[in-house]
Amino acid sequence: MLLPVALTTTGAAALINLWLGVRVSRTRQAEKIWTGDGGNPRLIARMRAHLNFAEYAPVVLLLIALIEFGAGSQLWLWAASVLFLLGRILHPIGMDGWKFGRQAGIISTLLVMLGLGLYAVFLAHQYGNPLR
Repeated sequence: MLLPVALTTTGAAALINLWLGVRVSRTRQAEKIWTGDGGNPRLIARMRAHLNFAEYAPVVLLLIALIEFGAGSQLWLWAASVLFLLGRILHPIGMDGWKFGRQAGIISTLLVMLGLGLYAVFLAHQYGNPLR
């Protein structure tokens, strides 16, 4: 299979994104708020959790795919992917009031992004510039 870590992680992220969207829709339905946030704190929190996912997931998924393409799938890349996905599940649960979940979710996401970003820069310079 081509890029199994990236494909698995992206598939799981798509399911998380769907779950987040359904949570927003259900809250809209329950609160009868069809446009905007209506000033409803629960809807605002769920909308922010969904947007937070949309802000971080594309960059992390792209990093996972490019690193896997450049260096192959390795155990640590699987671990980073699992940590990222776990964080992306904990964060929105935390936005519903579980402070630890929100904190653990964003910290794990940021640590994974930092690690993948640094490793991507390392990989890019490890092989040198082929145009020289």
